[in-house]
Amino acid sequence: MRLNFAVLITPAMAKTATLARSRNGRNGNGRHVAAVEPAAQEVKNYMTPQGYARLKAELTKLLDVERPELVKVIAWAASNGDRSENGDYLYGKKRLREIDRRIHYLGKRLDSAEVVDPARRGETDQIFFGATVTYAYVQGGGEERTISIVGVDEVDTKRGQVSWLSPIARALLKKRSGDVVTLATPAGEAEIEIINVRYRAPA
Repeated sequence: MRLNFAVLITPAMAKTATLARSRNGRNGNGRHVAAVEPAAQEVKNYMTPQGYARLKAELTKLLDVERPELVKVIAWAASNGDRSENGDYLYGKKRLREIDRRIHYLGKRLDSAEVVDPARRGETDQIFFGATVTYAYVQGGGEERTISIVGVDEVDTKRGQVSWLSPIARALLKKRSGDVVTLATPAGEAEIEIINVRYRAPA
């Protein structure tokens, strides 16, 4: 369990490894020297507790319900004869591959997740991961919008949940209520004013 600023971050089965690879080279005198190449910096897999729980529930359902039932259907279809023209068998195998890919993906994401609870941030108007931010366009009538900054696997634009790696989130991170931020949009640059910052559990 680690504290990151004022937020509780719990590595969920963290399996982060730092890799370095050595190769032989020559220095200016022609002598062999060992050079170490630094590994590329890994992007953190931040996730809210609610997002982690949703992914965990999906993985559990796939492993305990959907996959076992599909395996039974495939076995039944295979017993019916020629597999090359057996629609149930062919579809079942295709769907099984899709499920296995999803299981593999979810397992990796959950293993590398660093769970950040927005509710533990406390009283602050500075924007970090998990913040719910209301902002308004400086021009164009002052239209207000509200977004929540969440993990990559939690994005739901209908609920106003955006990835912390998205352009809007990157523009807002570490800013404070009252700041004016320049945001790049398809129509050009726009200025937005941060109206309110709060920390709450995502819906």
